[in-house]
Amino acid sequence: MTMFADRAAFAAALAQLRAPDGAALKAAAQRQAELTKPAGSLGRLEEIAVFMAGWQGQEKPRAERIGAVVFAGNHGVAARGVSAFPPEVTHQMVANFRAGGAAINALTQACGAELSVVPIDLDRPTGDITGEPAMSEAECLDALNIGAASVKPDLDLLFVGEMGIGNTTPAAALCAQVFGGAARDWTGRGTGLDDEGVARKADAVAAALALHGVACTDAFETLRRLGGREIAAMAGAVLAARHHGIPVLLDGFICCAALAPLFADNAALLDHCIAAHCSTEAGHVRLLEKFGLDPLLHLDMRLGEGSGAAVAAQIVRSALAAHAGMATFAEAAVAGKDAA
Repeated sequence: MTMFADRAAFAAALAQLRAPDGAALKAAAQRQAELTKPAGSLGRLEEIAVFMAGWQGQEKPRAERIGAVVFAGNHGVAARGVSAFPPEVTHQMVANFRAGGAAINALTQACGAELSVVPIDLDRPTGDITGEPAMSEAECLDALNIGAASVKPDLDLLFVGEMGIGNTTPAAALCAQVFGGAARDWTGRGTGLDDEGVARKADAVAAALALHGVACTDAFETLRRLGGREIAAMAGAVLAARHHGIPVLLDGFICCAALAPLFADNAALLDHCIAAHCSTEAGHVRLLEKFGLDPLLHLDMRLGEGSGAAVAAQIVRSALAAHAGMATFAEAAVAGKDAA
């Protein structure tokens, strides 16, 4: 199903975002107040439970159907030596995902998520953003719709990940375009670049900004010019999840960078999102601060693939288990703190 018939439809979907269910939020908060524990003693687990209730529209939310989607794409800018690995690794890792041999396979199995792998035109890298737009309008729309179509409407929770050699370069460019600052402020080591490699990457980001900056007038055009197919797909998936009322766990730097142009056009976009973790990639701390999101985990991860979100999904499941499974003071015949 095509969610975005054209760029105007994408803009309209971004402008018209559903809100959480106020009655469910109130009911979940009231239940938390009645559970057999001191108020606030489960910390952010309590907040997660109420958050999930609002988006699922029920007092006792679930995390039985967790969707994980990994999008893969190749980037023309990779030819400029901005990654420690060659572009063919994208193909090879997709094969590894499908064979069940990657970290994300193990981690989704551990958290009970259903994993989908979606490669997008791997034999046709995007345009080199230092000299041309990453995608045509049709290509960007196609990627957005591939992302949107990957979201099953009956999910309880979603997280998305990526694979694409060189994709920290467009991610850095997206962040610098949206939030400003020098290219080097957003440029990190990615898969393990040395200092010379990081300098090449920063130069590529600076060249891309100089070429495309003035033309990046809205979220669609910014994604089209500076992004990538898997990056646009992640944006499309998160926006579709919002329209389905599905809460989202955000993974690392690239996942979050994919949403920066959308956030710039409508800051309410991230209201259905929880930051799963903060990676060690330069710029992710700064990006989460711009988003106003406090990550659940700090584990020094920088793999991508949705791996950090997969680990955080187990925290969400724990939060909901406590919320639904604990007895209330009345059920347990335990006196509350205000009892005489």
